[in-house]
Amino acid sequence: MKKKTTAIIAAGVVIAGAITAFAFLNNTLGNNVEIESVIPTQETGASNGTNTANAAAASTGAAVTAEQLNGVWNIADTSKVYWSVTTSKETVNFVDPTVTGTWNVNLNDSGAMTGEGTVEMSALDSGNAKRDEHVKGADFLSVTEFPQSTFVVKSFSELPAEWTEGTAVPVQLQGTMTVKGKEKEVTFDSQAVYSGGQLMLSGTTTVTFADFGMANPHSIVLDTENNLEVRLELVLSK
Repeated sequence: MKKKTTAIIAAGVVIAGAITAFAFLNNTLGNNVEIESVIPTQETGASNGTNTANAAAASTGAAVTAEQLNGVWNIADTSKVYWSVTTSKETVNFVDPTVTGTWNVNLNDSGAMTGEGTVEMSALDSGNAKRDEHVKGADFLSVTEFPQSTFVVKSFSELPAEWTEGTAVPVQLQGTMTVKGKEKEVTFDSQAVYSGGQLMLSGTTTVTFADFGMANPHSIVLDTENNLEVRLELVLSK
């Protein structure tokens, strides 16, 4: 009888734990962030995300000179970096609007181009305070100890010599991403657009939790893929 009672109590504890986990899960579920692309919609319809570019940034067909493009461009405060996590229920986006950095453009010599960016991880936001606090904590990003993530470009793909205003140009950025003090070599497959005196860059890459010494989140009621998509949506000005 005593063993039976103990088994019933143990089962009750497990059930209570499952209910608690499920209740916590319900409080932290839900995607509250929509990805906004800085690249105007192209005629091919290839761009993803929500287009927030001004109508004036649409393709004008005007030629863009090397003088307009070459030089040091600074990441503007309207830029954002997105991190997307896919669970067994949905994809959850995190956005970080505190992005700084530069891109030194040289159409004559892609090897002479440089680029770097820094993101303040304390500003990471999924629209759910409890979830954000957990992600920024010691179990995952440890933002108190590692407040910044960085990306330093080692090489750019060759850019075309002739650009048309408002028209996207493909570009690959290969370099080192550092998150939580750990480095990972990545490639951002991107598009760049010159329009209205600004450069817009939209690019994505895929990393994993394990790349940066983290275990992907999971519970008895939720699985999370190990992959993370990182998306740059940058506006740059001279």
